[in-house]
Amino acid sequence: GPVENGSVASANTQKTDPVMEPKLKAVDWDKDLVDWQKPLLWQVGHLGEKYDEWVHQPVSRPIRLFHSDFVEALSKTVWYSVPIVWVPLVLYCSWSYYGAFAQGNVPLLAPFATEYSVAMPESAFPGLFLLGLFIWSLLEYLIHRFLFHLKPPSNSAYLIMLHFAMHGQHHKAPFDTSRLVFPPVPASLVIAFFYLLLRLILSAAVAGTVFAGSLLGYVIYDLTHYYLHFGSPHKGSYLYHLKAHHVKHHFAHHQSGFGISSKLWDHFFHTLTPEEPHLKTQ
Repeated sequence: GPVENGSVASANTQKTDPVMEPKLKAVDWDKDLVDWQKPLLWQVGHLGEKYDEWVHQPVSRPIRLFHSDFVEALSKTVWYSVPIVWVPLVLYCSWSYYGAFAQGNVPLLAPFATEYSVAMPESAFPGLFLLGLFIWSLLEYLIHRFLFHLKPPSNSAYLIMLHFAMHGQHHKAPFDTSRLVFPPVPASLVIAFFYLLLRLILSAAVAGTVFAGSLLGYVIYDLTHYYLHFGSPHKGSYLYHLKAHHVKHHFAHHQSGFGISSKLWDHFFHTLTPEEPHLKTQ
């Protein structure tokens, strides 16, 4: 069968820069642990102890997860769906909740805790919005490190399948353009849960403002993530260093380098990828 030669012709990478060059696994597709002519999700659950090593050997080809064309379509999306779907919601929340702050008498906490709440002035709006951005940056790190990179038990086919659906697929096929940002339908479930969680604690205006900032942080994260895979940032720039950080996460050190849109929390939690002149092949 055809054997992959270890290069990514479709990826817009900087071939002359060894820091940016992906290290892909050479694969004989006829002898791989899965049948690439069939949907992968139901197959990976049976890999058991071989799953963790297999999923962290990246290849250059698209992935199909589901038999159903409809469900498969819901699991994929183009990168520009993220700003199209979510930026209008950020703008709507920002405008409407700023209007609530401008009218005054905005309590900090939800109605159940009104007696302990304090009134928030109009000037608190930008600070709460920025707080949302800050909260997202931490969530981005924590979700990536402790959920996406939680090693599933080898004796649980369903947990292996769940891991592959959430994040393993991205490490297996990091240049599948249709799986680099979160599809709107599954993303909306997580986003709605986050909003409802904020509303349990905070008043509508405060929760909505923090939510708008966090949602903007999510949009920035997803677009940055796509760019880090396919963009060609100028050498020495902020995005260049972010891309080098992310390339090492994928192809050499997948248990470090969990920040995508920034390295803030990798600095804080001491999980920066090691500095080295050349990446090691996974």
